[in-house]
Amino acid sequence: MTETAALQGAEGTTRAPEPAPVLSVRDLSVSFRSGTRTTHAVDALSYDLHAGEVLAVVGESGCGKSVTSMAVMGLLPPNATVGGSVRLHGRELAGAGEAAWQKVRGNELAMIFQEPMTSLNPVLTIGRQIGEVLRRHRGLGRKEAKEQAVELLDLVGIPAPRRRVEEYPHQLSGGMRQRVMIAVAVACDPAVLIADEPTTALDVTVQAGILEVLRSLRERLGTAIVLITHDLGVVADSADRVLVMYAGRAVEQAPVHELFAAPRHPYTQGLLQAVLRPGQESRRRLPEIPGLVPSLSGSPDACTFADRCASADAHCTGERPVLAPAPGAPDGTAADPRPHRVACWHPVGLAQGEEAGR
Repeated sequence: MTETAALQGAEGTTRAPEPAPVLSVRDLSVSFRSGTRTTHAVDALSYDLHAGEVLAVVGESGCGKSVTSMAVMGLLPPNATVGGSVRLHGRELAGAGEAAWQKVRGNELAMIFQEPMTSLNPVLTIGRQIGEVLRRHRGLGRKEAKEQAVELLDLVGIPAPRRRVEEYPHQLSGGMRQRVMIAVAVACDPAVLIADEPTTALDVTVQAGILEVLRSLRERLGTAIVLITHDLGVVADSADRVLVMYAGRAVEQAPVHELFAAPRHPYTQGLLQAVLRPGQESRRRLPEIPGLVPSLSGSPDACTFADRCASADAHCTGERPVLAPAPGAPDGTAADPRPHRVACWHPVGLAQGEEAGR
């Protein structure tokens, strides 16, 4: 049987095979050991990222978003134990030595860190810091690297780039420093860009400018972006797909419009209900998720959200749910064959009979 024939649906329609992902993460687990205590920060996380796609990773502080990105970049400290697979263009990176990581990091795989003032070197000019990446990975001379740095500053929307390239981080505003971080990250046209809270502590106007820069880079360079954020407004405005994390695990994955229209995990529903919407009474108390985040000292064979969920039963506390296609959700399309998936024994919005079929 041909591949085309194998992809024909029940109605005889043909769906094109899904292109290979640029970045594929499978069963990624990260734990940290401190003395006799072990913290399981990421627990069997999997996702795919395709060329030109923006995948938003959301969840509350401590859920494992940033640890996941540091693991994908190979930047975890020595007390971290990493399991699973991280493939870039099909090439396995998990377990690679530092020499191999240095060839990939900043070249094919780049990251925008949360706080530019602590990530940029205060005693080096902006041009020197951008040029360092170009000289290392592209073999440019000092003069060529400086000219390329000017072009990159112009690309990310910094005015008077030829003057700014000679300035130091403390001479720039917070928004401009963040744009410099983006320029450093995209200097070598990476296939994947990880943006870890790129709009944190920026005012709304500057935040909009940073997001527009990321959109422009995706359109002009075809960059695939992992956008790590706690801001659901940013997610709605910028992402194609969303991965929701809770206590180190993926609890829901969906196209952005489906997630906002019909969240299936109780935790996702709680996050969305806690967002203040236009026209809503600002003095009204927003709904909150009761209870506390569980300890990350173990990896229980149960739903980690069970203690905070009104629908939890013995099934939830005795068996771990895995990501599976959400019953009743739209099937994947030819443009995006990945369906809405949820890790829950009692997905939101389903009747009891439908739950039992999972």
